[in-house]
Amino acid sequence: MLTALGQLAQTSAPVPLTDAVRLSGFLDLVPDPRGVRGRRYRLTALVAAAAASVLAGARSLTAITEWITDAPSWACRALGFPVDPLTGTVSVPHPHTVRRLLVQLDGDALDRAIGAFLTARATPAPAGLRAIAVDGKALRGSRTATTPHVTLLAAMDHAGHVLAQRQVADKSNEIPAFKPLLDTIDLTGTVITADALHTQHAHGAYLRERGAHYIAQVKANHPGLFDRVRHLPWREITLDHHERTRAHHRTEIRRLKTAAFAHLDYPDACQALQVVRWRKDFTTGKLTIERVYLITSLPPGVATGAQLAAWIKGHWRIENLLHHVRDRTFREDDSTIHVGRLPRIMASLRNLAIGVHRQGGHTNIAAALRHTARDCRRPLTALGLTG
Repeated sequence: MLTALGQLAQTSAPVPLTDAVRLSGFLDLVPDPRGVRGRRYRLTALVAAAAASVLAGARSLTAITEWITDAPSWACRALGFPVDPLTGTVSVPHPHTVRRLLVQLDGDALDRAIGAFLTARATPAPAGLRAIAVDGKALRGSRTATTPHVTLLAAMDHAGHVLAQRQVADKSNEIPAFKPLLDTIDLTGTVITADALHTQHAHGAYLRERGAHYIAQVKANHPGLFDRVRHLPWREITLDHHERTRAHHRTEIRRLKTAAFAHLDYPDACQALQVVRWRKDFTTGKLTIERVYLITSLPPGVATGAQLAAWIKGHWRIENLLHHVRDRTFREDDSTIHVGRLPRIMASLRNLAIGVHRQGGHTNIAAALRHTARDCRRPLTALGLTG
């Protein structure tokens, strides 16, 4: 399946590429969990319809089925719903049909298809290293009396496009899901940023084997490594980057220092970094100072101090551009969906909608959803289902 998705992602298409790539071509590679008997509607049609409705602002399964029911006949034909050869009428699926499919759908396969689709329709990245952030999010509303909430680990480039997502196994944490998540992504020429939980020797070795660099945060959960980096003579080290910003009723100053280090106990670690942040809140007058220590496999001179600072700060864009949007715009944490694989599938469709709208030049996803909802043709065009 991965080879086929890679070929689809490399398929040439006329300009504009974003309108030429069809989502249905990628969904063809998602296995259908339904039995062959009585299968009236194609998987690609049902999932594409669900995706189009989420692009138009649908937040729940009920909203998805209502959008499909209200879609005009021409839209149902474009989605691939069957047409009666005698009367020419289009058959629209019952809400239970959509629900039964989404409950059983393979979330990993769907996320691979979505990641390949977004990669295929993206504009070529500029030359140089590409930064990818890895972080997890708990779906609070998916908790039940007998099962814990669903936790999803996502990989997103710093521009805001979700490249992969994986569900964390019950009674486990994000660490075992790190490698399977990144196995689906070409890591050549990338820099992986993650929080201190993923500062694991096995992760560092895996990334270097895959041709990726890393910027790993070091905290007290690795006491030996943390003490060694923290006790470097930082006062004597020259400042590499200084940044002062003023926004959100506060002033923030960031200072970055780097030190080449050949004997760090971490795979291919070449440099240690110290980031000092001063924040002053205008409302309360409170001043906070925070020191953060990191290590990286990037050799000295490969990236400037400004670039390293941008990657370190840019890691938290996965919170602002993905997790925050799903919480506030799609009200994900308010959703009480917990049946089968539905929490994961709904999160995947939201990732798709956010990625498509960002590739379309929208920075305000809520406004993009309202814009798309005003014309049924807009989500179908964005997914390559109609011209």
